[in-house]
Amino acid sequence: QVQLVESGGGLVQAGGSLRLSCAASGRTASSYAMGWFRQAPGKEREFVSAISWTGGITYYADSVKGRFTISRDNAKNTIYLQMNSLNREDTAVYYCTASKLGPGVLVYGYGMDYWGKGTLITVSS
Repeated sequence: QVQLVESGGGLVQAGGSLRLSCAASGRTASSYAMGWFRQAPGKEREFVSAISWTGGITYYADSVKGRFTISRDNAKNTIYLQMNSLNREDTAVYYCTASKLGPGVLVYGYGMDYWGKGTLITVSS
């Protein structure tokens, strides 16, 4: 079992930055690919970013490419999502997920073995 706990959400002005964290617990947590999804009000959950268990492979949705950066610290069993140049379309609940299959499958919206409860980001204009 892997437990995921997100933190770092909040209210930010457009153009601002936030950094999300997702702490994983469980004996094999560091061996999982991990990623971020988000769900805006009235919309379906969508892929944001993913990272391999080594940290050497990363993926991003086109909508966040160049603005968001995913990273991980396996010594702390934690992944991060640095979000810059935020805009109102980034307003959503952000969920952390872990996958035994790898980061590539997360891009297509499957392979998620575990989810966190989510953290809300609200971007104001």
